[in-house]
Amino acid sequence: MEIIDYLIVVAYFIFSVSIALIYSKRAGKSTNDFFLSGRNLPWYLAGISMVATTFAADTPLAVTELVAKNGISGNWIWWNFAFGGMLTVFFFARLWRRAGIMTEAEFAEIRYSGKPARFLRGFRALYLGLFMNVIIIGWVNKAMSSILQGMFGIDESVIMIYVFGCMILVALYSAISGLWGVVITDAFQFFIAMIGCIILAIIVINSPQVGGVAGLKQNLPEYVFDFFPTISDVPSAAGTLAMSAFSFLAYIGIIWWASWYPGSEPGGGGYVAQRMMSAKDEKNSLFATLFFQIAHYAIRPWPWILVGLASLVLYPELADAQKGMGFIYAMRDFLPAGLKGLLVAAFFAAYMSTIATQLNWGTSYIINDFYKRFLNEGKSESHYVLSSRIATIILMMVSLVVTLFISKISGAWAFIIECGAGVGLVLILRWFWWRINAWSEISAMITPFVIFPILKNFGILFPYSLFIIVPVTTLVWLIVTFLTKPTSEEVLISFYRKIHPGGLMWKRISSKLPEVESDSGFFRLFINWLIGVILVYSILFGTGKLIFGEFKDFIIYLIIAVVSIAIIYFNLSKMGWKTIVK
Repeated sequence: MEIIDYLIVVAYFIFSVSIALIYSKRAGKSTNDFFLSGRNLPWYLAGISMVATTFAADTPLAVTELVAKNGISGNWIWWNFAFGGMLTVFFFARLWRRAGIMTEAEFAEIRYSGKPARFLRGFRALYLGLFMNVIIIGWVNKAMSSILQGMFGIDESVIMIYVFGCMILVALYSAISGLWGVVITDAFQFFIAMIGCIILAIIVINSPQVGGVAGLKQNLPEYVFDFFPTISDVPSAAGTLAMSAFSFLAYIGIIWWASWYPGSEPGGGGYVAQRMMSAKDEKNSLFATLFFQIAHYAIRPWPWILVGLASLVLYPELADAQKGMGFIYAMRDFLPAGLKGLLVAAFFAAYMSTIATQLNWGTSYIINDFYKRFLNEGKSESHYVLSSRIATIILMMVSLVVTLFISKISGAWAFIIECGAGVGLVLILRWFWWRINAWSEISAMITPFVIFPILKNFGILFPYSLFIIVPVTTLVWLIVTFLTKPTSEEVLISFYRKIHPGGLMWKRISSKLPEVESDSGFFRLFINWLIGVILVYSILFGTGKLIFGEFKDFIIYLIIAVVSIAIIYFNLSKMGWKTIVK
């Protein structure tokens, strides 16, 4: 890199820290401000923050690797989650905002009763906020070290010093500014990251070595450009993604509703729920989540996909395990001075937005759902804000230690999906069926961890394992639900007064509260969900057709998208949301 590149990177860091300092006073008012921005975020900031958080430093590399190995259709491994994402938009976003809680873990004690509810809240606080969180942060740290090594050739013995220095900076501005600073820097960092990736894609695709879109089509086999995988029991030797009918059914018909996965939790959860609860009102919560789904699945991936396709032409010799590094090599080999610094800043932006959210979100669980709830109740808000800032730094230090022990996380996403399989249905139904209790969730969380090693021992691997884990887990939690006492009627009535989700499965409680106006219009919500899924995929595929110059198909997808938007807007208007922005 040249002097100008380093100046751009330094300027990026200065601007990011400046934002944190500006919002430090606002975050210090209360834990509500520190963790939820005072519940006053407009939909566009909350939505952009969701997208920025899921844009980690290794995300472009992961998509590049999928495309280089299996063509564009390889992305169905994560595109399938759009079904669950749209379910969250129309059925759950408004409920999360209405709940008036600070974290997902806190939900346990407004929905369930007794010692099981308290245990569930405390367990989820430590399991998700600490254990799972530091593993995810360690994973992101390891990915960032690989990026810096590939870009600059920094020696492996000192690479972590650079990563740790960056993480310490992120922890400091997260501790100072709370969610307000995190969200505002997310917006800045997201635009830097996207602009950088778009510029890279344009330069690489139009380089003489690739020869534009026409050159891509000429140099690569036709199947690479297919948007859908081949349904076959025999893997294609050519390299396209070939799925058996059972595999495709697992991805399209099971994973999105049955499995817990960070950022794609059935019914919402984690940092996505945090952003929904931070929105100004239910309308802003819904539109923030809708924007997130469209940007996350349909718009953001295309620069990465194009670089992934170009890497097949530019670096055909890369081994499968190294194909993701094609993105980094393209940066190194094709960007001129100035733009190279912008792309490095873009990767730091992607890294920092993810780490900042993980630290703030994880700290919210540790402080609100463990420290404040079980260890030190009744203190002032200033005490808990200070405790939150200290906890952010401690969480950062623990994550740094964990990072040192992570050498490789191969198949971690599949492990998480398998060990979260079956719990998704409980997370969905807990809002709409009064009989779900704390033991339902606890048993659904434990069962997959018992079944997973048994199936692995018999050689039943992902995704086929889901056809056993999901029904067995579902059967177990249903049996446990009916063998254990229901949630106390007092808690159920309190929950229904506050959330009033409506539906036949709450009839036993709602019949005792004739003065409470229950939610209705479920048929419209169901239609919106289906049309929302169509909207995401029509924008996704339509953008691809436009890029590849297939204008007739682009027009068709454009019409489908416009009609989908009109239907959703009409339905929401009928339900009371007449405008997107007040």
